[in-house]
Amino acid sequence: MHGPAFYRTRSFWLDSLAGDPLQPRPPLPGSTRVDVCIVGAGYTGLWTAYELAKADPSLRIVVLDAEIAGFGASGRNGGWCSALMPMGLDHLVELHGREPAQALQAAMIATVGEVGRVAGAEGIDCHFHKGGTLTLATNPAHSARLHAQLDEARRFGLGEDDVRWLDRDEAAALVHAQGTLGALFTPHCAALHPARLARGLARAVEARGVTIHEHTPVLEIGPGVAHTDAGNVRADVVVRATEGFTARLAGLRRAIVPVYSLMIATEPLPRSLWEEIGWHDRMTLNDGRNLIVYGQRTADDRIAFGGRGAPYHFGSATKAAYDRDERVFAGLRQVLLELFPMLGGIEHTHAWGGPLGVARDWHCSVGLDRAAKQAWAGGYVGDGVATSNLAGRTLADLILGRDTDLTRLPWVGHRSPRWEPEPLRWLGINAALRLPAGADRDEARRGRSSAWRLALLDRLTGH
Repeated sequence: MHGPAFYRTRSFWLDSLAGDPLQPRPPLPGSTRVDVCIVGAGYTGLWTAYELAKADPSLRIVVLDAEIAGFGASGRNGGWCSALMPMGLDHLVELHGREPAQALQAAMIATVGEVGRVAGAEGIDCHFHKGGTLTLATNPAHSARLHAQLDEARRFGLGEDDVRWLDRDEAAALVHAQGTLGALFTPHCAALHPARLARGLARAVEARGVTIHEHTPVLEIGPGVAHTDAGNVRADVVVRATEGFTARLAGLRRAIVPVYSLMIATEPLPRSLWEEIGWHDRMTLNDGRNLIVYGQRTADDRIAFGGRGAPYHFGSATKAAYDRDERVFAGLRQVLLELFPMLGGIEHTHAWGGPLGVARDWHCSVGLDRAAKQAWAGGYVGDGVATSNLAGRTLADLILGRDTDLTRLPWVGHRSPRWEPEPLRWLGINAALRLPAGADRDEARRGRSSAWRLALLDRLTGH
């Protein structure tokens, strides 16, 4: 089993928890019976435990985790608490109808503030700051794509207060990025310290009577039971909250695939350099390229910057060695320098990564099968910081048998198809992962991308 020194190497966020020893909680001592068993001590599991314990303090709730609370994506992500979901807005309308889709988007917008509210109420200092998101256009293809996204938002009913276009001068006044032609801005996002949130939530649920057993890998989930080497936990409901590690559970290798996202962090930057960079309101930042990148200015004045580009590993494998890919790290440093040439010579102190969860139709979901005594949530495709909070509140309502606005949202009960068996899964996913980079090379060279690349990419990602 791993110890505190190993956990600190998993991300800058975990390494920066100076006051947290990251000492694992005691493992499951043996078989037991509870009301609710939650598998996974990341955001989804912890928010679910929090909402259940708050609603009914008499519930016996146990959370099991193979490592420690916040070990997975919850302690390694980019710290974007956003209203984003992996499903495109038009696709949501196509699948569920306009009003249900709008209700889901409205719930996500409200959830951004809800995370900050609970963090404040529970005394969780996760550096929450709602500065919005700026998406830069640095070539004509970016501008065209961002204007298409703006048109989609307007068709969906989102107004200027939700998302707006900034011209070159307006964008440059906010962030002094090289070659900016304009930008989209939305206020519906907060930057935060993800590991502080995860570890704080773990303490908050324990204070409400929830038991967390760490170093307790769950091998299989059955009807009303979680099987471990230490014993079986039987419950009225077992909640699967395993996201990128779902494939480790028996029988679920094709349910959610792990796709890796990697990050780097700079040393703390001096005030004089920040004057050159701009970026004064800690807004989250990305640009209009197809290969996703994302960044934030941390509370201690670093730039934490991440992106995709790492391969999918055969058999939905997840290993510590996959958290590092020097080719991707070099690419992230190059993108950061292209946007901010003044960063040349700045030291990068941390580089890390980890798996996120992707459903076959890129549709996140939450649900309860009462007959099977099982519930689930996930498939966030990297947009899980806020979505997991909405999932936890929804799961609590479902488990408690409440009929609420949350339980009527259209992602409730959605069932994604299974991924293809290997080797088709490996071939298809890695081919798809190469499409964004190829499209970006086309755009950099010709100012536009091959139509076939974009059409295939949209088809594969449900946009």
